[in-house]
Amino acid sequence: MSYAALAGLFLIGPLLITALAVVLHRPGRRWWAVTGATIAALLVMTVVFDSLMIAVDLFRFEESLLLGWRIGLAPVEDLAWPLAAGLLLPSLWLLLTTERER
Repeated sequence: MSYAALAGLFLIGPLLITALAVVLHRPGRRWWAVTGATIAALLVMTVVFDSLMIAVDLFRFEESLLLGWRIGLAPVEDLAWPLAAGLLLPSLWLLLTTERER
């Protein structure tokens, strides 16, 4: 299984939970802005730290399983994990809190 296929499978759950949270609670612009900023920060940190770890040879990826696109030294497939976390956690918060708590 390629890294892209694994990342795609992993993203299904967070995307479904985000869709459910959005349909049920209709978050405002502030929620979208904070969620977007969180995802952007996680993506930047992932690119920076993955690139550093790859540069010092802490780990390697099987090249035949990669799409070939890289940002810095980090393969694009590796950005699925921070994207999933950045979507999943705010969506769960939206689903599990009341309007009053928000």
